[in-house]
Amino acid sequence: MSKTIILVGQPNCGKSTIFNYIVGYKSIASNFPGITVKYSKGEVVLDEITKETATVIDLPGTYSLQTTDEAELEAVKYITSQTEDVVLINIIDASTLPRSLELTLQLIELGMPMIVALNMIDEAERKGLRINDEKLSEILNLPVIKTVGKKGFGVYEVFKEAYKMFYKGKNNQESFKPVSYSLTIEKIIDKIVAILEKIKLPLKWNYRYIAIKILEKDKIIGEFLNEYLSEQKIHPNSKSVSKKSKVKVNKITFTDVSKKLNSYINELEKLYGEDSSVVISSARHSTSLNIFEEVTTIGKKIKKDFRTKIDDVLMHPFWGYFSLAIILYLSFWIIFKIGNLLEPVFINSTEGILKYFASIFGEDTLLFSISNGLVMGLGGGIGIVIPYLLPFFILLSFLEDTGYLARIAYLTDNIMHKIGLHGLSIVPIIFGYGCTVPAILATRILKSPRDKLITATLATFIPCSARMIVIFGLVGFFISIKAAILIYIINIVIIGVLGKFISKAIPEVSPGLILEIPKYHLPSIKLLISKTWFRLKEFVYVAIPLLIVGSILLEVINYFQWNNSINNFLSPFTVGVLGLPSVVGVTLLFGIMRKELALILLFSALGTTEVTSFMSTNQIFTFTVFVTFYIPCLATFAALAKELTMKHAFIIMFASFLLAMILAVLVRFIGQIF
Repeated sequence: MSKTIILVGQPNCGKSTIFNYIVGYKSIASNFPGITVKYSKGEVVLDEITKETATVIDLPGTYSLQTTDEAELEAVKYITSQTEDVVLINIIDASTLPRSLELTLQLIELGMPMIVALNMIDEAERKGLRINDEKLSEILNLPVIKTVGKKGFGVYEVFKEAYKMFYKGKNNQESFKPVSYSLTIEKIIDKIVAILEKIKLPLKWNYRYIAIKILEKDKIIGEFLNEYLSEQKIHPNSKSVSKKSKVKVNKITFTDVSKKLNSYINELEKLYGEDSSVVISSARHSTSLNIFEEVTTIGKKIKKDFRTKIDDVLMHPFWGYFSLAIILYLSFWIIFKIGNLLEPVFINSTEGILKYFASIFGEDTLLFSISNGLVMGLGGGIGIVIPYLLPFFILLSFLEDTGYLARIAYLTDNIMHKIGLHGLSIVPIIFGYGCTVPAILATRILKSPRDKLITATLATFIPCSARMIVIFGLVGFFISIKAAILIYIINIVIIGVLGKFISKAIPEVSPGLILEIPKYHLPSIKLLISKTWFRLKEFVYVAIPLLIVGSILLEVINYFQWNNSINNFLSPFTVGVLGLPSVVGVTLLFGIMRKELALILLFSALGTTEVTSFMSTNQIFTFTVFVTFYIPCLATFAALAKELTMKHAFIIMFASFLLAMILAVLVRFIGQIF
């Protein structure tokens, strides 16, 4: 049977960073709670000599085995469904040890082979915390290894210990002893265990774990017990004989078991005067604090960390928003300046290549048209996209890894509530500036189906990196950076109004935001490069081939003069409604595949990169506004259909087209007036 190593821990413990360090960059390591909404899988070589491998699973971050949202449910289901040849690596944020240990205590109850990775030990030491890992290991009866995931410190030792555990077998599991709670709680747990042993409950988990879950009133365990016990048709104290074993087995009815279990729950609640789930949670919290105090030495009070001083400004009720505006403006300014510097270099290089092909094939041949499409598609993909997309992904990764992204969510919580959404909705919306597909997938962190629907809808209108290319490569380059930023301002206003309108149409009280603000981190250059490439390679491998094929197809259409028929058919809309040149009709159709195609193929349709010689400033602005808002790309449509429904995907597609048309017409006539 294949060996599996499962990484489990609370959000922001550095779990995905360790995963990426070990198996390569197969998932996004982000400094934000709940970003890993699906588990990621990779392979690791356990032994260099035998080449023996194990599957490594990076689960969503979860604070507890008591499920509260979709991401945590995914993690709990995966852990509890495992049987053999599995080792858990519980990654703990050492700087928040008391809170982190609460999940550790729950995992220990499962009785599975486990290692504790005491991660971010450098952060703990900066706080003046000195953790005795040997003492902690003795208390938990588990291997405890100090690590610094972003630097790779201790990571090798953790996986080396996991390798050893695979060969200790079941005897190793027996060595794990649960951490005891108070004598009163332990007595009641023992009583429930005795009942479970008597009915021989067919579960792979140990009875102590189930007993605690019963006291916690866990829905999953409760539903299973009800389903199993309700199938028992035998009367109390009756006996049945197994035909195979000829051994008499006592049977207990559903009513008997339910009464006894409820009596033990009531007994615990009367003793403590609180709900049994609260009693267990409080006991676990108290035990965690006791362990922390026993293994930790607190040094002298350290000076106020400079990162705290930074937060005094960046999280300020006034200066925080001012800083946010400055940071976002500078980010876009940097992107524009880099793109504006590099774009002409790539574009000019294509002219010499085209002249070379013209001298070989002749300008009026099909081969030249195909070659022209190839060069324009490849040159456009590299020359228009890379100058803007590359710096954008670098900056986005930097904001994520430093921890500023979570602070943006905190700052915008009140604003999001004004349009009827949870503050956490800002996360998918921010991701939308990179790519709409992961933005829609990120709506899984939202507990409310209504919030998920509204946020996914709004995310489709966010100018993703593909639309950013059109905005900066067309408006920013041929008009001005201020005009490009104006489109973003218009977009934000429209999204606010649209969000308010939809929220009114689907009323629901949105809960307040309880969000962990991660510590500032100086990003690892290696991981920053890896993350940027991870996001960029989707364009390199998928988008550029589509751009090339689309460009060649457009040139073939032009060669056989089919474009005139298509453009004439669309001209009542493109010319009559939008006031654009008729040649843009084909480009708008191809833009549905990927938004970059609308710009790249515009150059091909016009036959030049000098757009201003064929389109006025007002037409350029109108074209860009329409492309920014109209029908989402095919990948986005597929993501909407998957996360919501096919019906919702079609409604959103129609709504986006209608909104884009209305805005483009308004821009057209306002531009004519001024």
